[in-house]
Amino acid sequence: MLDVAIIGGGPAALSAALNCRQRNKTVCVFGRSLDSSLLFTAEKVDNYLGMPDVNGEELLNHFYAHAVKKGVEFQECRVTQILNVGEHYMINAENNFIEAKAIILATGLSKSKGIAGEIDYLGKGVSYCVTCDGMLYRNKKVVVVSENEEGEAEANFLADICKEVSYIPLYKNITFLKDNVKVINAAPKAVVGAEDKVAALETDKETVSCDGIFFAKNTMPPDSLLFGLKTDGKNIEVDRRMATNLPRVYAAGDCTGAPYQIAKAVGEGLVAALSAVSDIDKMKNV
Repeated sequence: MLDVAIIGGGPAALSAALNCRQRNKTVCVFGRSLDSSLLFTAEKVDNYLGMPDVNGEELLNHFYAHAVKKGVEFQECRVTQILNVGEHYMINAENNFIEAKAIILATGLSKSKGIAGEIDYLGKGVSYCVTCDGMLYRNKKVVVVSENEEGEAEANFLADICKEVSYIPLYKNITFLKDNVKVINAAPKAVVGAEDKVAALETDKETVSCDGIFFAKNTMPPDSLLFGLKTDGKNIEVDRRMATNLPRVYAAGDCTGAPYQIAKAVGEGLVAALSAVSDIDKMKNV
């Protein structure tokens, strides 16, 4: 079991990871490759103290190299769900399940836009994890809405157990789908419910009747990643310790709101790490 799992890959995540390792905690960073960070494409960064005239790629590589040198582990993956199982948390990282005592969310700005009704029907027909919930829809009708090619594997799995699978790609160039997967080229607009469960997906072209809807996103909105997490719009609510409303869950960086600056992200990552370490150590003394 990890002491701390960090979700993200930018300055806040790397700062948090480094400072957890400095205090001899086991830590792993779960996130996309460095070049997926918005900072990576910055032509010039001239407001980070002590490192003038550096570009975003160079700065991130410096951060990453420092973290690696101190023993930080990395998993390049997409985290789809975090479950509170009492004394620890269970992370679903592309169907690999990892346990951790504490979580630091450093997910940056959420680029994925939810649609009307999506959060309202989470757990009532809306899901972000086929491995977790797919078998619940055996012999039923489902829709997969995907922002990337990873959704194709999920649709193909569902095609073997479901009565009907419709696939809505929000990207170009489908790689492979089974013959019994119906492709719908449309923009999803709203999740439609009846009797407190999903009944259909409304698109800009048609309304697709279904029992369940699976969303495969590039980045997960924080409140759908971890049930019960308190947010203010797209921002995760934190206190001065960078603690959220959930026990041993912290947040740092752009996901906590403006200003969207590297120095803020690095500082919040440090504070989140110190808070996580302190609270983990208190668990040992209880």
